[in-house]
Amino acid sequence: MNETKESLRNTEQKYRLFQQQQFTFITALERCRDNAHDKTRPIASIGQVQSYTEHYCNNSTDRRILLMFLDICAELNKLCQHFEALHSGTPATNNLLEKCKSMVSQSNDLSSLRAKYPHDVVNHLSCDEARNHYGGVVSLIPISLDLMKEWIAHSEKLPRKALQHVSEPQARQEATGVAARPSWTTGTQPRLSKHKCWRLTKDSPKRRGNDTGCFKPPWRPPGGKL
Repeated sequence: MNETKESLRNTEQKYRLFQQQQFTFITALERCRDNAHDKTRPIASIGQVQSYTEHYCNNSTDRRILLMFLDICAELNKLCQHFEALHSGTPATNNLLEKCKSMVSQSNDLSSLRAKYPHDVVNHLSCDEARNHYGGVVSLIPISLDLMKEWIAHSEKLPRKALQHVSEPQARQEATGVAARPSWTTGTQPRLSKHKCWRLTKDSPKRRGNDTGCFKPPWRPPGGKL
């Protein structure tokens, strides 16, 4: 989860840099629409921006900002896949994830999207642009980021075991700390030590009765027999 949160923060940082260049982004789209003779329809999908970049972008500055937008969208798509792999989900998290996956798909219709307060990306456009051409495409990333942050907030409330993806034997070992250890590694076992010492002394050609920890031979009276 921590790694995923860090990836999301990195994507947010890229978006903040992109947001500062929104006017450059809109200008690039405007020129592409001119080159494509496509001035009537709005920018309605990520795929449309991709097509403009590949076929109708003749300016290095325009290409750079368009590729930046597409790169952020690709990162959001990868984050959706990471979210899906973290846990099986709840109705709330699954609903948020499905919305986000739909938002960042190549063919999703963005034309009706409008980011609202506290986002002001739409307010930076003229009324005509916001209503007809670019309101959806500038709203895509901030809305997607909001959905992802909400997904993380819900997921962090889940039991810890729901976020762990380890096999059952490994999970038991991690829980106990000694599950995989042989029994002979814990504690002292004096009986085993004495038995081993006695057996070795008995089998050896010379018995050493003064060895510590070993059995001594039985006591005999002077001049007598047992």
